[in-house]
Amino acid sequence: MTHEPPSTVLSAALDAAERGWAVFPLRPFDKRPALHGESVCPGIGDCAGFHRKWEDRATTDPDRIRRAWSTLSFNVGVATGPSGLVVVDLDMPKHKSSKGSTDTPSGATTFKALCERAGNAVPTTYRTRTASGGEHLYFTAPPGVRLTNSAGRLGPLIDTRAWGGYVVAAGSATPAGPYTVIDPVAVAPLPEWLRALLTVRQASRALTAVPSSSKSSRYATAAFRAEIATVQAAQEGERDTTLLSAARALGRFVAWGDLPLSMVQEALQAAGEYAGLSSRQCRSTVRSGLNWSIARNQHRRTA
Repeated sequence: MTHEPPSTVLSAALDAAERGWAVFPLRPFDKRPALHGESVCPGIGDCAGFHRKWEDRATTDPDRIRRAWSTLSFNVGVATGPSGLVVVDLDMPKHKSSKGSTDTPSGATTFKALCERAGNAVPTTYRTRTASGGEHLYFTAPPGVRLTNSAGRLGPLIDTRAWGGYVVAAGSATPAGPYTVIDPVAVAPLPEWLRALLTVRQASRALTAVPSSSKSSRYATAAFRAEIATVQAAQEGERDTTLLSAARALGRFVAWGDLPLSMVQEALQAAGEYAGLSSRQCRSTVRSGLNWSIARNQHRRTA
């Protein structure tokens, strides 16, 4: 098993950037980000002042991309939110045992049926094949609407990636196989009927309602809503780490007086439970993340 040469994935990263898509490195032959985490952040370079996550550091700058991919064959991640994209992820059923059912429809089959029920054909847009045999359908995000990730909201084995999410770009590869382009047409706008389905509230309005306050900055409000939505959409195996990351991200706004502690605690607790975590696990994770962040952000730093 060999990794793709740097020139191959570098070309993939540059091609994505030419389309206006913000990219960042993933671990070679893997789907996980290659950038450092908050707990080991050196506080220099892009992170001077405060830690910046992969979504903040994704770039379309060809010089930065060439430097990042100059030595290692990093896979290519496309940060969907900053790229103005909504990607519909049509997954394949997991392999069943000899005693299990094998007739579970794929995400592509379910999505086709969803389109037919809505009276529409499957949209023609830029489409890639994933390493597992699934598909990614790329759409431009609707103006004036900040969509976040969803898991199963459109149907079984159908997820979406928008703000707070990313997809592996064509030209990358994992042990399961390569990511390839299967329809190179231009990216189509997200159909209105899909946008309507994705903006249906999946949890209580109280989770994302930020009370009007002179202390609550516009940036803090946006971060609060985005982090809560990301926790709600977290998938199995990622829920606790996503909740911890959100608590650490929002803790600094509590420390700075931009968001009230009780509101952040309640919203994170509710979002974690909605995602499927136990009440006890949510309390422990939220407390740990907030305490860690508040202790390290007693004084507001300049970016």
